[in-house]
Amino acid sequence: MIPKVYLPESRTMITLEVRRRAFVTPGFASVTLGGPAVRDLVVAGHDQAVRLFFPREGQTALRMPTVSNEAWIAQLMLLPKSVRPWVRNLTIRRVRPAEDEVDIEFAVHGDSPMSSWVRRAEPGDPAGIFDVGTMYRLPEHADAQLLIGDETALPAILSILDGTPPALATEVYLEVASAADIRPVETPAGARVHWLSRDGEDLRPGDPNPGEELRPGALALDAVRRASLPPGRFYTWVAGESRLATSVRRHLVNDRGVPKRDISFVGYWRLGRSSPG
Repeated sequence: MIPKVYLPESRTMITLEVRRRAFVTPGFASVTLGGPAVRDLVVAGHDQAVRLFFPREGQTALRMPTVSNEAWIAQLMLLPKSVRPWVRNLTIRRVRPAEDEVDIEFAVHGDSPMSSWVRRAEPGDPAGIFDVGTMYRLPEHADAQLLIGDETALPAILSILDGTPPALATEVYLEVASAADIRPVETPAGARVHWLSRDGEDLRPGDPNPGEELRPGALALDAVRRASLPPGRFYTWVAGESRLATSVRRHLVNDRGVPKRDISFVGYWRLGRSSPG
């Protein structure tokens, strides 16, 4: 089953600039992008994903695609690397139209092109975004919701929580690489957040290969398998490493009898496979 993505009726390439950058925890940074072109972004949902375009190290300008449809990919790949920007999928954390600003949170790790750009980002640096849609759609019949993700899904889950009604029972399973990235978050009254860290004590005695590095998403998947799920009809949104998203959906459908239509799932990335560009 192909995940359902909701696209706005119109979208366009949006060129902005860095206004601020701040580290939220050792492994997460927030970059604020701004400019009048923010008004061209159609805010359609709490898990709004965008393609983020940013210069390679040494490039002084940003060369954005000129077409606002899926042909941008071919256009981008025809550019020589000397002028071709990097492009990655991210989720908008917040939009402030009155200030012409959007916040994007990044899981910063290693020396990847994106992490390196975030570390050196300064006010005035160019960046661009292109809307790629939303997936979160809480059904009217849902009595509760289940939100699951690894660190790449954390910004989307926090944004979803911002818009969650206080009376809606919500169970959240958030996996991060390090306990240092666990932070206090504001949640609606009906929400409970279960933090899981891959460097913590979450690996239980007797598990296979104790002490080995855990695959991202493994703790979140295990937690869901062991969880007492909400009674009645509930909605599930799960995102992160590809295996996490598909495995949670398979478990809920095959082992718990959850209707497929009550689950939204998306693989933001795949372990061992780099992004194109």
